[in-house]
Amino acid sequence: MPAGLFPDFEEWHGLNRHANRLSAIRVKNGVVQKKNNWARTPTYWNTRQELPVIDRQRPGRGYKHLLRAHHIDDFISIVPDWDELSRGLDAILLAPGERNLDGWQSSAGVVAICAWPVGLWQRVWPSYHEEHRDVFDRLGVERERSGKKVLCRWTEPQARAYQLTHILLHELGHHHDQITTRSKWQPSRGESYAEAYALENEQLIWDRYLEVFGLE
Repeated sequence: MPAGLFPDFEEWHGLNRHANRLSAIRVKNGVVQKKNNWARTPTYWNTRQELPVIDRQRPGRGYKHLLRAHHIDDFISIVPDWDELSRGLDAILLAPGERNLDGWQSSAGVVAICAWPVGLWQRVWPSYHEEHRDVFDRLGVERERSGKKVLCRWTEPQARAYQLTHILLHELGHHHDQITTRSKWQPSRGESYAEAYALENEQLIWDRYLEVFGLE
């Protein structure tokens, strides 16, 4: 977020980010706007939604969205205990791409998946690769050492599967953390909780994911 632009945004909305590790984010749309000086324009940031909204922002230069609304709809149909998990969830946002950032979660009831690099392939730090080695193996991602980093040769179906079965589940893990705390104000158990939540649930739904989406 640029210096001086909505400086209290993180304090208000309690953002948690999942990346190659964590990084600052930009949120350009969906931010509360004032109307006439009196009322705030209703958005999913300031108004509870009966069902989560699926919103899509511009991916940004050098990025593209691999996911569409129908991918999200199809995916949540196989997520365990979705009715319970979606409590207090107002939006799933397809957000602009950010370097070293996969997704983020806000205590305002929004989870986001960031757009993917246009070229598909990524160079990631060895620590990130080791943390996700089992996931990459399951997806069949080809990798090789590239200088100080690891080059991941993603195909589009593999990258889409990673965004749904790991990134989205990780951010939903933060949301689950929040709604199961006593205060329900913000997540309290951190990255380890969200990562464990993602790993456990992606294994549970993997066979069903292949039936619905495939990897070809």
